[in-house]
Amino acid sequence: MRRLIAGNWKMHGLAAQLAEIEAIAASVAATPPKADTLICVPATLISRAVQTASGRVPLGGEDCHAAVEGAFTGDTSAEMLKDAGASAVIVGHSERRHYHGETDAAVAAKATAA
Repeated sequence: MRRLIAGNWKMHGLAAQLAEIEAIAASVAATPPKADTLICVPATLISRAVQTASGRVPLGGEDCHAAVEGAFTGDTSAEMLKDAGASAVIVGHSERRHYHGETDAAVAAKATAA
């Protein structure tokens, strides 16, 4: 059984915070936790975070668009996240539902795309 343990770690998308990913990755490598570990970061940091983690902990994106391509300026597709090195993505987060009005159907479409 796989479990995801979510902490109250906040990432705001700045390169300076990659040191936090290094610290987490080093800790996971030194003392493997009893649960799966996944760090999800903004799209702007995925490729650098993947390099920083060096395979010690998987990285994911914070959200994705349901479409593979199209005129969706500023959105990131699941395919783009994967290309940047992400192995997972968060969809259906309560903040996205609240502030962006995402419906069950929109979240299902994103999950299918992922």
